[in-house]
Amino acid sequence: MTNPQWFLVDTETTGIAAPIFVVEIAARRMCGWEPEGGSFRKLLNQNAEIPPAASRLHGYTREILERDGEPAVEVYEALRAYVGELPLVSYNSAYDLDDVLRPEWRRLGVAPIGNAGFCALRLAQRLLDPVPAGNCKLQSLRQYYRLPERGAHTALGDVLTVADLFAQVLRPIAEQRGLEMWAAITAYAGEEWYPSRIAFGKHKGKSVWEALESRELREWLEGLARSSNARNARMGRWYMRRLEETPEAAPFVAWENADRAAAVPLSGGSLVLYVNPELQRLAALADAARERLARLEASFTVEKAKVDAMRARMFAHLREHFQRRDRLRIVIGYRQKYLDFLVRHCEEEAAKIEEEFRQASAQSEKEYKQAATALAKKKELSAEETAEVSKLWLKLVKLFHPDPFRNDPKKYEVLEKLTAAINCARDAGDLETLREIGADPNGFMLRKGWGSLDFSEEREIAQLRRLWESIELEIIRVLDALNDLNGSPDYELYRLTEKTPCVFR
Repeated sequence: MTNPQWFLVDTETTGIAAPIFVVEIAARRMCGWEPEGGSFRKLLNQNAEIPPAASRLHGYTREILERDGEPAVEVYEALRAYVGELPLVSYNSAYDLDDVLRPEWRRLGVAPIGNAGFCALRLAQRLLDPVPAGNCKLQSLRQYYRLPERGAHTALGDVLTVADLFAQVLRPIAEQRGLEMWAAITAYAGEEWYPSRIAFGKHKGKSVWEALESRELREWLEGLARSSNARNARMGRWYMRRLEETPEAAPFVAWENADRAAAVPLSGGSLVLYVNPELQRLAALADAARERLARLEASFTVEKAKVDAMRARMFAHLREHFQRRDRLRIVIGYRQKYLDFLVRHCEEEAAKIEEEFRQASAQSEKEYKQAATALAKKKELSAEETAEVSKLWLKLVKLFHPDPFRNDPKKYEVLEKLTAAINCARDAGDLETLREIGADPNGFMLRKGWGSLDFSEEREIAQLRRLWESIELEIIRVLDALNDLNGSPDYELYRLTEKTPCVFR
């Protein structure tokens, strides 16, 4: 990008339901792809209630804003002085600008600030497609590309993370595609576009380019183009136009049609060894992705085990109170139901309610026993156990990932079962099962009645590509799960118990 000046902007708010009030706003001057100068950041006191879910996400309460916030109109005048008439870019312009800032400026009688830029989220989705597999949540990308931790879910932290994403990830891709001028980038981000991976329906997760070989998928896309839903029809027609373009538009077609081999002469003779560079590249990508996924899975397992151990302790301390509460709810509910039947029907009909009450009480008791049994199995992994989980999981996922064998239903079904068993053992911290599978996978499957398989490694390009893409999808899923866990009330309670151990004494 040549060196125009523009601004990244982000907000933290009271939620997504109107009316939406801004509680924090931040901006960062950019010159081309790089940040320039200092940042802008303000808290706003708008005397608005902040729902607990929003407060838990960004950490701001009404009390904090009454103490540290500034009047909204003053904040926006300061932002106007900082931004001037330069373009504003957000990592979700439809929300930050269209749903939040512009309605708030109208409500406050504040004249619009800055000029329209492009949507950074839209640009990232296009440039990164199909990796990271249609998921461009900012914190997932930060973790995926190992960008610096800037303070998730704060306006300034998110602005700085977007700046990192532009400088370190998006810039080289954009320049490779010839997007060097501001106008070209803005137009590119604003064009009609849909992800190459199908986002819904029976073919969810498949690459749209598979329709070049799959008649079933092509017919599904043709049906989508004829849909009575206007948006689906536009999407279907757009996909069909893409399929009619040159093969260079499809990344995997280019891989398939690449030179099949490179000749490497062996010394001392005329024999020629053919080495496929694309095969080597995909093998390296798949191996690196496996390593990354194993580390993330191990990290998630450790964090989840800590939360589960805390929940088990909490359940043990509070079970009696919860059960008494639920018994009272059942008694009150069925007494009311019994009286209603007694008034409206005969005594014999009302007597049936007593049997329903006994069944509900027994079911509640059973569920508490089951919960106690399940939580009692949860344990916190030691550092040594964590290291072994990571090592074993890495070994097993390299050998038994099912996705490369979608064209072999029998092998795929068995590997799905084996992978499920591996993941269940990982989640439960069941090292004995992981060790058993690692030592003798065929023996484990035979004992389960699944048969046995030949696990010699298959390194065909199509299989390696599917494997790599599926592991990339799984990496994003684990990143999302880890982010959701870290933002959950249970994790917040776990952190509280770590800071205040006497909570369960």
